Amino acid sequence: MRGNAGAGGASAGAAAEGTHLRGWLALAVRRVRGGELGALPVVVGLLAMAAVFQSLAPTFLSARNLSNLTLQIVPTGLIALGIVLVLLLGEVDLSAGSVSGFCAAVMAVLSVKHGVQPLLAIAVAVLAGAAIGAAQGFVFARLGVPSFVVTLAGLIGWQGALLHVLGSTGTLNIPYDGAVAALANTFLGEVALGYAVVLVPVVLYLAALLRGAARRARAGLPRPGAAEIAARAGGLLLLGLAAAYVLNLTRGVPLALVIFVGLVAAFDLVLRKTRAGRMVFAVGGNAEAARRAGIDVAAVRIVTFAVAAAMAAVGGVMQASRLFAVNQASGSGDVLLNAIAAAVIGGTSLFGGRGSAWSALLGMLVIGSIQSGILLLDLQSDAQYMITAAVLLVAVTVDALSRRGRKASGRA
Repeated sequence: MRGNAGAGGASAGAAAEGTHLRGWLALAVRRVRGGELGALPVVVGLLAMAAVFQSLAPTFLSARNLSNLTLQIVPTGLIALGIVLVLLLGEVDLSAGSVSGFCAAVMAVLSVKHGVQPLLAIAVAVLAGAAIGAAQGFVFARLGVPSFVVTLAGLIGWQGALLHVLGSTGTLNIPYDGAVAALANTFLGEVALGYAVVLVPVVLYLAALLRGAARRARAGLPRPGAAEIAARAGGLLLLGLAAAYVLNLTRGVPLALVIFVGLVAAFDLVLRKTRAGRMVFAVGGNAEAARRAGIDVAAVRIVTFAVAAAMAAVGGVMQASRLFAVNQASGSGDVLLNAIAAAVIGGTSLFGGRGSAWSALLGMLVIGSIQSGILLLDLQSDAQYMITAAVLLVAVTVDALSRRGRKASGRA
């Protein structure tokens, strides 16, 4: 009798797990039908792009090219991570590129000209970026000047400040053997170490899933089953191991990529799991409703602009590390446009209140793939701009249509 009862309990448990998994899949289907597409269009686009470029240029998916691609996307991707935060508010920051160049120049002048310890110079540069963002956010949030105008002025003004800081030299070279250069030119060559950096975030993600499930269970709310948790953590583990395997075929996992992905994961946890993150979504979704709920809307906006500018500074430092120099063109050109395009292509809504920190990574993978494919095909840069523009237009169109679908389903 006990054996039958045990078998019955096991069958009931398996049935419950199957029900949980089927419910999760059904929920995902309903979200897609309701316009909640998430990262699905980006992932499908990346797979299609990889197939097309690989068929035209057989070295596109080679370990060496993929390693170079990951290095290329990091500096602008870090800037895009800050742009994602501003877009979640339903605002825009046009000064991010200029701020990145100016802060990189501050770091270079301190470390190269004045002999300041490199890590301290980097910290000063990031703090300078945060101060710039806080000042611009204050003008926008407290004085009522539109963010477009404030950051447009910043785009021009901080570009001028970059020229002033560099002075007559115009270019400052970064020592090849210094701590700054090591940021973008260090590879985790040990295979075991390359795989270890994948296991750490997976374990943390699994712990977060289990903690969330336990909290929902204590509150009497529906919680994800073991099969769903295993599917999520297992999928992330397989993806990470595959990336580490490919990168270990050449120089190893780049430290810059570890920093970028680590910051994306940290920001994702803050946005999804903390009160501060929920306030950002609330203000972006409906500022007046957030104000009536007791949220200090102005403070949220100021802090968000400060963090976004700090990330622009980090991106500028990483670009200086990659190029071993800061010059008058740092942060200019298509840096800002690519950062904004990456955030939008990755799935962050231009209308505010919807998006993810992972948008920066996914969007930069799209833009980086386009750039890499165009280079391998030996095409002119005009093709790169036109293809990127087309992808951006498609992303915004999908966002607008999904937003219309959600409104229609809400009315229904």
